[in-house]
Amino acid sequence: MISSVLVANRGEIACRVFRTCREGGIRTVAVHSDADENALHARVADTAVRLPGAAPAETYLRGDLIVKAALASGADAVHPGYGFLSENPGFARAVLDAGLVWIGPPPQAIEAMASKTRAKRLMGLAPLDPAAVTGADLPVLVKAAAGGGGRGMRIVRRLDELGAALEAARAEAASAFGDGEVFVEPYLEHGRHVEVQILADTHGTVWPLGTRDCSLQRRHQKVVEEAPAPGLTTALAQELRTLAVRAARAVSYVGAGTVEFLVADGRAHFLEMNTRLQVEHPVTEAVFGLDLVAEQIRIAEGHALESEPPRARGHAVEARLYAEDPARDWAPQTGTLHRLAVPEGVRLDTGYTDGDTIGVHYDPMLAKVVAHAPTRAEAVRRLAGALESAAVHGPVTNRDLLVRSLRHPEFTSGRMDTGFYDRHLDALTEPTSDAHAPLAAALADAHGRSRFGGWRNVPSQPQVKRYRMDGEEHEVRYRHTRQGLAADGVRVVHAEAGLVVLEVDGVRRRFEVARYGDQVHVNTTRLTALPRFPDPADQLAPGSLVAPMPGTVVRIAEGLTEGATVRAGQGLIWLEAMKMQHQISAPAAGTLTALHAKPGQQVEPGTVLAVVEPT
Repeated sequence: MISSVLVANRGEIACRVFRTCREGGIRTVAVHSDADENALHARVADTAVRLPGAAPAETYLRGDLIVKAALASGADAVHPGYGFLSENPGFARAVLDAGLVWIGPPPQAIEAMASKTRAKRLMGLAPLDPAAVTGADLPVLVKAAAGGGGRGMRIVRRLDELGAALEAARAEAASAFGDGEVFVEPYLEHGRHVEVQILADTHGTVWPLGTRDCSLQRRHQKVVEEAPAPGLTTALAQELRTLAVRAARAVSYVGAGTVEFLVADGRAHFLEMNTRLQVEHPVTEAVFGLDLVAEQIRIAEGHALESEPPRARGHAVEARLYAEDPARDWAPQTGTLHRLAVPEGVRLDTGYTDGDTIGVHYDPMLAKVVAHAPTRAEAVRRLAGALESAAVHGPVTNRDLLVRSLRHPEFTSGRMDTGFYDRHLDALTEPTSDAHAPLAAALADAHGRSRFGGWRNVPSQPQVKRYRMDGEEHEVRYRHTRQGLAADGVRVVHAEAGLVVLEVDGVRRRFEVARYGDQVHVNTTRLTALPRFPDPADQLAPGSLVAPMPGTVVRIAEGLTEGATVRAGQGLIWLEAMKMQHQISAPAAGTLTALHAKPGQQVEPGTVLAVVEPT
C-alpha cells in the first residue's frame, strides 16, 4: 500500500493530488523551486523539499533532483501531475529504478505515445516532412513532438513563414519540455477538439470514460472544456471510444490517459494520446462521480477496475481562469492576487490563495472553475453566473471573456469549433466596464473623512478624483453636504469603504468596492486610481514600444538596427514569459529611431524596448 506520495509538479495540480491523498490518509511531499518557496502547494504538503541549483523555469524538469527528494523525504510513490516531466519515459524509469512506485503508465507506453510523431505512426498516420511542405499543403500546424498545453505550436498560412515558425516552436518546446523536436501536420480550420478519457488497470480492463469537448482554445491551449461533448451522433461517439480503447491496448496502457481527436465533417482525425492526467479531468469526474487521482493510486497499487465503468450523469463545464489580457494578444499578467473567491455550488481547483504572488516563471492559470448540472444548459448557466459574481482581485484576468464566451449563442447552441476566438475575440473583448464604477470608487474612498475637511458653508468647487478604466482616464466629481456625500445625476443612498449604493434613474444599484494601493475593484470592474498631479516624467515618447509583461528578450528581428524602415505589424522583438514567446510588433509603418532591447535582457512591464516614428 502506498503511504507517502511526492508530486513532481507545482501549483494547482499538486494541490489537487494532495487533496485526494489527504482524504485517503496518505502523506504528501511537495517539491519547489526557489521562486515557489512560499507557493500554496509547498505550504499545504506535509513535507516540502527545495530543488536546488536550477533556474526557476528549469527546476521541475530536473528528474534527478526530484528522485533524490523522494528518497530523502521517505516518499514511496511519485505522481507526475501534468506538464513538465509527466510524459517523460526517462523520468518514469528513474522513479522505478529508485524502488519507488510510479503513479502513471509504464515507461514503454509513455515512450510510444509521448512523441506525437511516434503516436501517429502507431495509429497508421505519418506527419508531413517540413522540407517537403508546399503552398498546396497550407495551412499547416507546426507542433512540438513532446508535451502539450499549446506550447511549441504555430499556424503557418504562408510558405515564407514556415522557417520562423519552426524556429520559434523548437525554442518554446525545448524551454517547456526539454525536447525541441517539432513536426508539421495539416491544419483543419473549423474542426472540433474532442477527446476520450480512458482508465486502464494492470488486469486488462480499459474504461472509456465518455467524451469531452475542448474546442474553445487560445494559442492552441484549452480555455473551456465540457463533458460529454455536445452534438455528436451516437455512432461517432462510439467510434471515438473504440479508437481510444484501441490506442490504449496498442501500447498496453495502464492508468489515466486521454486520446485526442479533431472532429470535422462528421469524421474523427487522431491527434495524439496524452499519457497523463489532463487539466480538464474534473468534468469527467463530475459526470461519472469518480475521483480519477484516487483511481490512479488504486491502479498503481495493483487493484482491478470493475468490468464496466459507472454510469454518466448530467453535464459538466470547466473554465480556466488565467492571469492574462485577452485584448492584448493574451499577454500574461503578474502581481499580487489579493482575493479569489467563487460562490458555493461550483468546484474551484487552484494553486493560489489570497495574497499570493503571480510570478513570471510559470503558466498564468489561476484556477479552474467547474459546474455540474442535470443538463448542459443548466451547467453553462451556473458556471457563467458563478464566474460573473466571483471576486477576482489582482492582475487583469480573462474572467469577463469566459463569461461572455459561455453566453455566446455559438457556444450555448453547441456549434463552436477551434476557430471560435479567431472569429469572435474582438467582440468578446470590447470594453463593457460599468460607467458608474469610478464614482463608486471615489465615494468609497471619501467615506469616513471629516465633513469639515470637505464640506464648505459657502458652495465651492466639488472634489475631483481621476481613474484609469479600460485604458482611458475618467474624472469624477462629488461633494460633501450636510446630508452626506452627493454627486450629479445620481442619488447616493449609502456610502462606506467597501459598499456604495446608488440610485440611478430610479433603480437602486450596489457596488462592492475593494482597494489595494492604487488598484481598485468595483464589482467586476478594475480601475487604477491616478495621482492628483501626474508626473511629467511618466509620459512616453510617441511610438514607444514597451514590454507588456516581465520577461526575457530572446530574439531581435534579423538585421534590425536603428534607422531601419519597418512595416506595420512587423515582428521586431520577442519576449519569453511563462514559457511562451510573445512577439512585439511595429504598431505602424515608420522608422526605428531607437532600439534599447538586447537578447538575454530581463525586462519589467513598461520597459521601453524600442521607438518607431510613424511615417
